Amino acid sequence: MNASPLILLDPHPRRVDSIFDGPTRERLEKLGRVVWHDGSPASAAHIDKYLPEAAAIIGQTSLDKARLDRAPNLRAIFNVESNFLPNIDYAECHRRGIPVLSTAPVFAKPVAEMALCMALSLARRVHEADASMRAGSETLYGEGDNQDSILLHGRPVALVGCGNVGRALLPLLRPFGGEILVCDPWIPGNVLAEMKVTPASLDECFSRAAAVFILAAVTTENAGKIGRSHFGLMQKGGIVVLASRAAVVNFDELLDAAASGRIRAGIDVWPEEPIPAGHRARRTANTLLQAHRAGNIPEIWPSMGQIVVGDLEDILQGRAPTRCQKAVLETVLKLRSKPIS
Repeated sequence: MNASPLILLDPHPRRVDSIFDGPTRERLEKLGRVVWHDGSPASAAHIDKYLPEAAAIIGQTSLDKARLDRAPNLRAIFNVESNFLPNIDYAECHRRGIPVLSTAPVFAKPVAEMALCMALSLARRVHEADASMRAGSETLYGEGDNQDSILLHGRPVALVGCGNVGRALLPLLRPFGGEILVCDPWIPGNVLAEMKVTPASLDECFSRAAAVFILAAVTTENAGKIGRSHFGLMQKGGIVVLASRAAVVNFDELLDAAASGRIRAGIDVWPEEPIPAGHRARRTANTLLQAHRAGNIPEIWPSMGQIVVGDLEDILQGRAPTRCQKAVLETVLKLRSKPIS
């Protein structure tokens, strides 16, 4: 290994100045020779020029086996778009001992806060009451607008998926005092029990919980699997918050359930983004809509650079990375994140 490792930047759609503040940039430059690139995906010629020397790639560079063969010094790949995209030969990286890491953990707390915010607004119709006040159509003061409001306090709630966001949401839900059910096929039941949650099936989550938070990644096994039969298990007016990947649900059946009054749906992620102007969701009752804005707030962007540099410092010193999320071969091959546009 060279005394001065080469660190190759290809961070699009992130901007260098957004994710690397001054002190973090200085830390990165102390680790080796940094080849900065910004504003657009790096060209194939640019990447191929530096691959033979690169010790680390920070960005969403496509890396098939042929490219990995030309990168004998590569020791780490950092995805700062924050998804494990289908543009890397993960099995080959695993075979070579090259960790593929994502900055996804920085989004966990803001998404968790927004998910709870949406559930509370749906439970108390905050967004609808605000609209009524602005339109001058509010009903009697006091109890008039509260006829179908509910408390979350003391009621069971459920998490479908308990990864980064789910684990950030748990401490926000505990003060409400209700049972917390979790359905996550990748976490053993005894581990969930140690987390002081109740392992549950998907049907149990929907039939028992007053609010269901859908936080799962989309995979080859669960795409479109949550639909009419699950929403039909909920008590009338049950709350569903979709804050992970839209493709986990049958989206039309989600909107059908909201339109019928069976559920109240908080939606932050969409099958197509931006959604068309005439999308039926814009006219569907019993919904609270957001334009995929739960996680991406400016104050977390520098955290991406900080956890990348922290993990790269450890890797170059022969230690394991502990801050970013590591691609696990058993699951990453099943993920179906969208390609970079």
